[in-house]
Amino acid sequence: MSTSPIHVFGGRSLRIAAQFVLFALWVLVAIAGPSASIAQDSLRPVSPDAITPVEEFSRQLDEFKKSIPELNKKIEDSAASIDRWTDVDKARKEIEDLRALVGAALGAVSDNGVVSQLGVRALDHARNKLRTLEQDNRFKPEEKQFLIDQWRRLKDETERANDELVTARRDFVELLRTLQSNEDFVDELIQIRQAQKALEVIRQLTQEIRGASDQLKRLISGIKPPGA
Repeated sequence: MSTSPIHVFGGRSLRIAAQFVLFALWVLVAIAGPSASIAQDSLRPVSPDAITPVEEFSRQLDEFKKSIPELNKKIEDSAASIDRWTDVDKARKEIEDLRALVGAALGAVSDNGVVSQLGVRALDHARNKLRTLEQDNRFKPEEKQFLIDQWRRLKDETERANDELVTARRDFVELLRTLQSNEDFVDELIQIRQAQKALEVIRQLTQEIRGASDQLKRLISGIKPPGA
């Protein structure tokens, strides 16, 4: 049997074709290898150490930028408070107002003041009403006696209440005059109180600035690379 040329060369052609295919696959693998490696690397989680410092710095920067306007506002408010609490004219105005209040109160509760006249008028009214009623014949005897008893009770209670008012009024007058006689000392106490308020403002502002300094330190520490 004769051998066909196609048959003779067919097997050789298949071997060559197979070799070519293997070579082509090897080339594709060689080319795709780096890309596949890159793709795999992109899918791997990034080390936290490479991102965390940047994120932390960004967070600290945002917080610092937000806190600075607030701190500036607190500084302005503190300056205004210090001006107010160290204002000598303000202390002088306060003692003048106190002097006016004491004077007005003394005028009201003095022996010839409004308060003393209130008790006198109430007592005079009860006494006059009782005298008028004793001479009034419009009522039956039992009705008249009932009304007289009521007004006598009111007169007696008004007398006691007026005596208590006089005592309270005189005690108050004495205290007001004591306050007047110590006006210079009271003035100094008012200035001490204002200085104490100023001290509290300074202490509070100190805490605010220290808090901002701590925040700034954390921000600056984030400027340097890890391990630097």
